Amino acid sequence: QVQLVESGGGLVQPGDSLRLSCAASGFTLDYYAIGWFRQAPGKEREGVSCIMGSAGSTYYADSVKGRFTISRDNAKNTVYLQMNSLQPEDTAVYYCTAGSGVWCHTKVVVTYTPSDYWGQGTQVTVSS
Repeated sequence: QVQLVESGGGLVQPGDSLRLSCAASGFTLDYYAIGWFRQAPGKEREGVSCIMGSAGSTYYADSVKGRFTISRDNAKNTVYLQMNSLQPEDTAVYYCTAGSGVWCHTKVVVTYTPSDYWGQGTQVTVSS
């Protein structure tokens, strides 16, 4: 059974850091692009970051560029999202997605298809 599990979210103050993890089971992430999305209440889902499977090229939304870093540990079958200098506007549920239909892009960051896999999400709240 294919499963993606996000973890690492929490309540932090502005300027703090968090590292989110997306751990896969049931399939190997090595060759797939992995994307991170976030969705805040009342807002559309936003592509935040993406990492390609082969060359490991990384992509970021303008809103997080310079603050967030995506990386992957193929040995652990896990992708990470290091989030620094968090701001209240980063508050959202963060999801990872993986599968043969996930692709990284310069403009829209990440796209996916209905057959791709999603985790259950992890809540990130940035508040003073």
